[in-house]
Amino acid sequence: MHPKLELTKNWLLKAFRDLESAEKLAGGTNPFLDTGIYHCQQAAEKAIKAYLIYSEQDFEKTHNIIRLLELAVKFSDEFKKLENEGILLTPYATEFRYPEEIYLEPDRKEYNEAYLSAKKIFDTIVSILPKEIHPTV
Repeated sequence: MHPKLELTKNWLLKAFRDLESAEKLAGGTNPFLDTGIYHCQQAAEKAIKAYLIYSEQDFEKTHNIIRLLELAVKFSDEFKKLENEGILLTPYATEFRYPEEIYLEPDRKEYNEAYLSAKKIFDTIVSILPKEIHPTV
């Protein structure tokens, strides 16, 4: 497999695993929604970076999904439809990651919205990219 395709596939696999991790962390009787929501953000970020690598678009080191979508839209108008998801997910790169004076945790509704947004971004990207580089589990 061409190195660019291999790297793209690896980024997609990491994004897929972040989505799976989010589900596992949010499940059960003692869910970790704060960690789960972080993995939602990470899944979306890595999926977009996979697409940018495939498109041979350089990107800076960032967790800003909105900025990454702005780069991706140069190659596909499909990314215009994901702006709301980017706005929702971007803050979760840090929002629940570090303790403040008051411990905050997302509620189930907030987590569910984040998960669905991340899945929408991931699924959109997978639908655009060639099947040969889709993650296999």
